Amino acid sequence: MAEACGQGADLFVMPEYASAQWLSFAPPDLSPDREVPWMADQAPKALDAVRPLAAKHGMALLAGTMPWRLDEASADAPAEVNRAWLILPDGTIHAQDKLCLTPGEKDPLAWQLTVGHTLTLVRWRGLTVAIAICLDVELPALSAKLAPHAPDLLLVPSMTEKRAGFHRVNSCARARAVELQAAVLTCGCIGDAATGKPREGNTGGAAVYLPSEPELGHVGIAAETGLMAESDDAGPLLIHRLPFAKMAGLRAGGAEVWPGAWNAAAVNIAWAGDKPDNQA
Repeated sequence: MAEACGQGADLFVMPEYASAQWLSFAPPDLSPDREVPWMADQAPKALDAVRPLAAKHGMALLAGTMPWRLDEASADAPAEVNRAWLILPDGTIHAQDKLCLTPGEKDPLAWQLTVGHTLTLVRWRGLTVAIAICLDVELPALSAKLAPHAPDLLLVPSMTEKRAGFHRVNSCARARAVELQAAVLTCGCIGDAATGKPREGNTGGAAVYLPSEPELGHVGIAAETGLMAESDDAGPLLIHRLPFAKMAGLRAGGAEVWPGAWNAAAVNIAWAGDKPDNQA
């Protein structure tokens, strides 16, 4: 954060399950189904440790995500959610739970969590900021719910093992930038914790996506590290200045074709012929 602050950054973004690194000092006999509860035990201490850094460096901090134990857990659902924490320099803190879990996050033999239910919007420095954790950014329905609130910035922490997952997240993040006429920042885990146990590892990187508009350079890719499976140091630090005023102008009617003229509520789906058997 000190290095980023020295280069003029106002926001520092860490990846989904940044907490996975803690497994490098977890008990050696910790079974896969106990990793999430163990990380949730550490999470309050970790949050307390990083919380002062936002004020220290005068930067907002998205402290990745970590398993967080719910105060009131039901008997038929896991007690933990996958929670991101956005810490502002004035000490304000906001939580965002992952809304759509992967099969790996619903595995009773490994990482099992419960879903979140609320998408939180945060006002910061005159901007509207939202967080979509990994798979959440792949849901157009979620973007459709978000669009009427005109977000300026969407933060996407992620963890993906395979190249396909990395490209799903980043391709969908680019689509969300177009749909929302907003900046979308992605940050994914690279490698995995050194636990001494066989682990899949992660492929990730960081990127800044903007609406694909002539005023913003046409292509929608402002900056990106590319896909990385390992790093010898702390990993790449991607810094980019965001054109919020230009994007606000685009949303206000300056975009080339967005949002177009149509009535979503009036659009019906009609089958030309018989429906497939699997269609109700």
